[in-house]
Amino acid sequence: MRIARLLAVTRKEVIQIRRDPRSLGMAFVIPMILLFLYGYALTLDVDRLKTIVYDQDQSAASRELLEQFTATRYFTRVARAENYRDVEWALDSGRAQVALVIPRNFARDLALGRRVPVQALLDGSDSNTATIALNYLEGIAARYSTRIVAERLGVNPRDLPVEGRPRVWFNPELQSKNYIVPGLIAVIMMVIAALLTSLTVAREWERGTMEQLIATPIQVPELILGKLLPYVGIGFIDVVLSVLVGTTVFGVPFRGSLPLLLILSLVFLLGALGLGMLVSIKTKSQILASQAAMVVTFLPAFLLSGFVFDIANMPGWLQAITHVVPARYFVTILKGIFLKGVGLRVLGVEVLFLGLFSLVVMTAAHRAFRKSLE
Repeated sequence: MRIARLLAVTRKEVIQIRRDPRSLGMAFVIPMILLFLYGYALTLDVDRLKTIVYDQDQSAASRELLEQFTATRYFTRVARAENYRDVEWALDSGRAQVALVIPRNFARDLALGRRVPVQALLDGSDSNTATIALNYLEGIAARYSTRIVAERLGVNPRDLPVEGRPRVWFNPELQSKNYIVPGLIAVIMMVIAALLTSLTVAREWERGTMEQLIATPIQVPELILGKLLPYVGIGFIDVVLSVLVGTTVFGVPFRGSLPLLLILSLVFLLGALGLGMLVSIKTKSQILASQAAMVVTFLPAFLLSGFVFDIANMPGWLQAITHVVPARYFVTILKGIFLKGVGLRVLGVEVLFLGLFSLVVMTAAHRAFRKSLE
């Protein structure tokens, strides 16, 4: 391999990129648009739930119970129902996601020391929201019950024998953007990197310039690496911009090593760019290559990387498939560096698999290109 020939191919590809504003737009504008769009639109936070209340008791005790719910940020959009039909209509029409029904004689039964049921109805058509809302309801009700029992016993709630002191590490506010944005960077980089290089070789075949390149003394490794280098630089800039947007615009904490993140990003980019190059070599058509690149990158990266859906909750056979999705390892790396501030000691396995994927893809691209020239 000669450096002069490698740089000549790189220079040719840079000139081609500069002459194609669509490629530049895809390289810099689209990643930022996707980051802002998904960063603001995709959220797992469940708060400000639409709630309707049917208070049949209308007592000070029932109002005090309702205040326990409305004082939180979870049940702030509260409407009042005059009868049970209003509750049913609100849930059927989607005007309410949660309904609370306080029975008659609520205050009297509490004063007599009886167990009083309070009905909570939830819209289960959105099972995720309903499950989280149910946990909120049970937690608030349990806290209210604990206070009442302590008052009956003449004990300060703080003096009870067992006191839970939960502490959330890495994301104390439990904001979903801190969880989503690092994973989103991995998904976007996977898609954009593969799309960029999916057009390189296919473009040469369609324009008839591949025969001219073959006639030169350029070797296959020089041609592949020469075409990849400009896109490695573009991808590296995209990663830096994405990290800046994530930390400044979305306020995601960055607790790890920036040099380590950039080095591991280069390893990931080599694999993603190599995958796009492999698709380009196999298809020899720009349209087909771009479509194939979207199929083999976006869906696996979005669904099987652990970005949104927990891999541990997937069926066993699907968990096995996720091991060949490079975004899975990069998502773990980004979350570990962003939120936990960990290094290679913790992320060693992910780095090993990511490097192995890059090596396999580059080797496959090299062999596929040799075979296409035969």
